[in-house]
Amino acid sequence: MLTTVQAAARLGVKPETVYAYVSRGLLTSTRLAGVRGSVFDVDEVEALAGRDTARRTDIGAVERIRTQITLIDDGHLYYRGLDAVELSSRSFESIAHFVWTGEMLEEVQFIADPVVVQRCREAIALVAPDGRSLDCIRIAVDVASTYRPLRFDIGSAAVVREAGQLLAIVAAALGDGSPETTVAESVWTAVKSDRSDPGGLVPLQAALVLMADHGLAASTLGVRVAASTRANLHSVLAAGLGCIDGPLHGSAADPVYRFLTTAIDDPIAALATQFRSGARVPGFGHVVYTDRDPRAEELLRLLRDPAHGADPSVIAAADVIIDEVSNRFDTFPNSDLALATFTLAFGLRADTPEMLFAFARIVGWTAHALEEYAEAPLRFRVPGIYTGTRPGAY
Repeated sequence: MLTTVQAAARLGVKPETVYAYVSRGLLTSTRLAGVRGSVFDVDEVEALAGRDTARRTDIGAVERIRTQITLIDDGHLYYRGLDAVELSSRSFESIAHFVWTGEMLEEVQFIADPVVVQRCREAIALVAPDGRSLDCIRIAVDVASTYRPLRFDIGSAAVVREAGQLLAIVAAALGDGSPETTVAESVWTAVKSDRSDPGGLVPLQAALVLMADHGLAASTLGVRVAASTRANLHSVLAAGLGCIDGPLHGSAADPVYRFLTTAIDDPIAALATQFRSGARVPGFGHVVYTDRDPRAEELLRLLRDPAHGADPSVIAAADVIIDEVSNRFDTFPNSDLALATFTLAFGLRADTPEMLFAFARIVGWTAHALEEYAEAPLRFRVPGIYTGTRPGAY
């Protein structure tokens, strides 16, 4: 172990900077009986010194982000230490409150301001007829922010209160929910043409919970960068919505949906066409999970339950595809395939997977914003490597 003075000397920095590295997650400080001050593992100090990053981090570069929100471990997804699959049977509001505060309450209700909901609906009505739900969510968040004069209060209690109201406002604006309607019920009216059929509410509720957060994905990192500037919650969420709007992130389920629409009547023929084209079958594998996506497993389990009213022909086609692809390529279905299957099985809007993903992720983004507000401001400063023309070249 090295003392603070020794660690500082090895890194070529001041002792105060060593503690700055601790706060940024670059070093781990330890206390030993009989030793005054903190001590540091010599291997960890040497690793930091060898990376030539010690001096660079003085200008604010962040190498590691500490979080207590989400853990992905051994094929499981955990929110604050609890299995997300087990939590998915609870109300979306209760899980949102838990993810934000660590407090699990049985009865949580988010109330939407009817005046703000109406203003959001009026703005959404101006969107082109083929406009996407994600566009409508962005508009609703922006319009709602203008009616929140105290939105610049980024204290924890204020942010939790604002986030709950915003979820209710956006959900009601997208659908036709009343102030007493749950968030999931409002979202269901936004994606289901036959709104008298509540059969898919259970899997939809589970999907919202399971998509609420997934660690430091690209959009979540964007949210934390925005929060580090002390942007208000609505602006932070706008940053996340901007990052998620891409074919490799929020829209990743689109090709899965298009493929499944061709496979319902004859899944084997659809697979044969896909194989012949040389294109991979979308909706399988994951960059984080190695042998199973627990979110997909749970959603598909719910869809296979006849009690929830999913179209059995869609489920049967999806199961054939899952069996064939999994066995041939030693892979597994991911959440994109599960969301696309859910969408087709209940005849929902084609962009439902993208909409559910973005809407649910507001919960996780809010939690990460709360964590980032508690960190030192403006801590994200990644040094660039200039590769352009050097001064004096002409």
